[in-house]
Amino acid sequence: MLAFAGFINMAGCAATQSASAPAEKRWLLTGSLLYVAPDRPPLANAWLLVSGDKIEAVGTGTPPAVGSESAKVCNGGVIAAGFQNSHVHFTDDSFADAATRTPKELEQSVAGMLTRFGYTTVVDTGSQLANTTALRQRIASGAVLGPEILTAGSPLYPHNGIPFYLRQLPPEILRQLAQPATAEEASARVRRNFADGANGTKLFVAAPVGQGEIRRMNPQIASAAVDETHKLGGLVMVHPTDPDGVRSAVEAGADIIVHTTIDPAGSSWDAQLIAGMVARKVSVVPTLKLWRYELDKEQVPAEVREKIVGLAERQLKAYIDAGGQVLFGTDVGYMTDFDPADEYILMARAGMTPMQILASLTTEPAVRWRKEAVRGRLEPGMAANLVVLNGDPATDVKRFADVKCTFGAGRLLFQRAAF
Repeated sequence: MLAFAGFINMAGCAATQSASAPAEKRWLLTGSLLYVAPDRPPLANAWLLVSGDKIEAVGTGTPPAVGSESAKVCNGGVIAAGFQNSHVHFTDDSFADAATRTPKELEQSVAGMLTRFGYTTVVDTGSQLANTTALRQRIASGAVLGPEILTAGSPLYPHNGIPFYLRQLPPEILRQLAQPATAEEASARVRRNFADGANGTKLFVAAPVGQGEIRRMNPQIASAAVDETHKLGGLVMVHPTDPDGVRSAVEAGADIIVHTTIDPAGSSWDAQLIAGMVARKVSVVPTLKLWRYELDKEQVPAEVREKIVGLAERQLKAYIDAGGQVLFGTDVGYMTDFDPADEYILMARAGMTPMQILASLTTEPAVRWRKEAVRGRLEPGMAANLVVLNGDPATDVKRFADVKCTFGAGRLLFQRAAF
């Protein structure tokens, strides 16, 4: 899903304080538990020493004396590597004019949608590229506190295939949306996006254009966009719409399917499709909560809604059981309900264990983006991207959303106020 406007509800930020970077170059964080990685047991009575933007040491028992009080307010919780949300959009008006908006304004918007939920890396899967890269640059320079941003910029759509829910956009924006008619046009658009700062490409291989019609991208055009993206070192993310869209994405060589699919008629991902996805290392971002959100907007009866959402849950379970790679993502920015707690619950209901969910937030996206040597685990030399939770998500997956503090590259990005 993709939208270029929406209302951000900041009421959930009322219990937050302004974050600031720890003043010292070396500082200590202590916790009741510390998850080095999802595939290792947690450390009890643990501590973590940060030097600059890197983790210097991790241990248990009596911590070293470093004479720092800067992170004291964040002590005592459950520490894990910073989370990645692999499906967001910087399309709300609160992010507009990112090059000139005040740091306070941008930080409020970033905290409301992202850092208060532990995200230290996010993947923007559709926005105005120039604005998102301006926001990314200000965060990278330290002028604005926020997560690392990877972006696909504006997606590529089928020829004459703008989705019906985007047609209310201003004409000047609609004219900018790429609908390549040839493989050459698609390749050129990908090169332009990368030259302008994109890290990947988003394809709508199947776009709902209204009255039940789905416009599909020509396979040669899709393959050309994929090939050009891979040449430039990026990843291809696909909005599939339906199971046939998933098949098209797999055949084109895409890397990430950014949604499960729903269809009241009952079609789904068969065993052959899932086997092909796993064999070709195609990752999936489930976005299960999105379907309830969309169906509620259409006032679909609850019992019908749950049957439809159950289809997406079964897709995810079959994919997990086959060994597929799951990347956590919520489609926030399109979805104006930012709280991810329900997404964690639905992922667990689909059969994911708490540690599989933690992997989808940390180690799996690091591997997918070829950053496993930099982030995703709490080990010496890794980036000091940290989240401190108020409880252990191994006992209740909703705790993944109960964030006390968020650090990115050693800087305090978010701190929940004490009552």
